[in-house]
Amino acid sequence: MGRIKDGLFMFSKEESRRLREEFWTSFGKSFPRKWVLYDTKLKGFSFKFHFDNKTALVALDLEDDLEYRIKYWEKLVALKSILLDDYLPEAIYDEEYFLENKKEISRIYVPLEQKVSIHNKNSWQDVMVFFNTHMSLFEAFFEEYKEVIEG
Repeated sequence: MGRIKDGLFMFSKEESRRLREEFWTSFGKSFPRKWVLYDTKLKGFSFKFHFDNKTALVALDLEDDLEYRIKYWEKLVALKSILLDDYLPEAIYDEEYFLENKKEISRIYVPLEQKVSIHNKNSWQDVMVFFNTHMSLFEAFFEEYKEVIEG
């Protein structure tokens, strides 16, 4: 499993895919619940988990239709102090966030402030607990203020 190249531990695409699959399966078994994620009923408004070789974060993404993106962003900015004070004090608002594919979105996210890697099973438990705690808070905020956001 894996090999060392230029002093770094490398994984084949297949090994990496298998580890990712194993992480998400394990996360689902450890925290068995239905997450809101894409099922917000709001166009271009979704929650996401992100975990790669360097970072883990939970995010609320606004993408696609620019009109809706601006509308929802303005509502979320108006609710910023509530989100930060009552739910996620470490949330970062980024109106112009660029994804790896260079696509521009608006994103509110909370990064895990420790070095983690999806290829390192020793970091999985910390990431799973972080995901469960922070996404639960994001969803609680959304449920409480959904009518205001879509207003």
